[in-house]
Amino acid sequence: MKKVLVTGGAGFIGSHLVDRLLNEGYEVFVVDNLSTGKRENLNPEAGFFEVDITDFDALDKVFSETEPEYVFHQAAIPRMPISIKDPVGTSKTNILGTINVLKAAHDAGVKRVVYAASSSAYGEQETLPLHEDMVPNPLSPYGLQKYVGELKLRLFSSLYGLPTVSLRYFNVYGPRIDVNSDYSLVVGKFLRLNKEGKRLPIFGDGKQSRAFCYVGDVVEANIKAMLSPKVGKGEVINIGAKDPVSVEEIAEAIGGEKEYLPPRAGDPMHTAADLTRAIELLEWEPKVDFVEGLRMTKEWFESL
Repeated sequence: MKKVLVTGGAGFIGSHLVDRLLNEGYEVFVVDNLSTGKRENLNPEAGFFEVDITDFDALDKVFSETEPEYVFHQAAIPRMPISIKDPVGTSKTNILGTINVLKAAHDAGVKRVVYAASSSAYGEQETLPLHEDMVPNPLSPYGLQKYVGELKLRLFSSLYGLPTVSLRYFNVYGPRIDVNSDYSLVVGKFLRLNKEGKRLPIFGDGKQSRAFCYVGDVVEANIKAMLSPKVGKGEVINIGAKDPVSVEEIAEAIGGEKEYLPPRAGDPMHTAADLTRAIELLEWEPKVDFVEGLRMTKEWFESL
């Protein structure tokens, strides 16, 4: 039974990844400090270590005890507005924490690290779709932090021989998405506000669009990144949708009264993913379209 460690395994994406790995017969260990992850997301079949990735000694001990072959680094303090409010604290987790994971993985002889990178590294670009060879232009500390993580993975591959790959997630949605925070992604926030009978806040004119990707498709990309013989040298690969959906379209699909607010700093106007590299290196494309994904997300939310 192959051993796998997932940082952030109590989080939205990480917990789905843990479930999939267990279903496929892997022995799975979760590292999470539960700051944004939820205890109820933890799969009881996985080993759990309540450890902060900024604590290298504690993290290194977990790696030594579990001896994982593969590592999925999902742990982070997410969201652009949080990083603008707290650039120091988020940098500690998203940059130093990532370095700690890479060092512990190298010391433990891990075969591959798969990193949850972010399309926020692109920032505002002049053309769409966004492709991995574009010069990064992050508009927030979060975007910069996640981009630095990609550079660290590439460095650990070239300098220390640690096999790595970075998956640049676009906007991910699905069951277990955070709905309770002021910083929740738009799908989760709109679902909650609609249920509460409150207006849906739209920053700007609502025409801004995102390449939403269903969480099950993101998990599939991670599995393929773990197993693909074509990656392992710090490659950066888009994981998103080719066809973007506007914020206004999401509001219409969820329903409720809308409220238009001034544009928010740090937000690019549009994103759309070029998937050429994902298809070539991972043989991956998203299978769930937004209408179907939103239906499944609504069903989950209504069951809470």
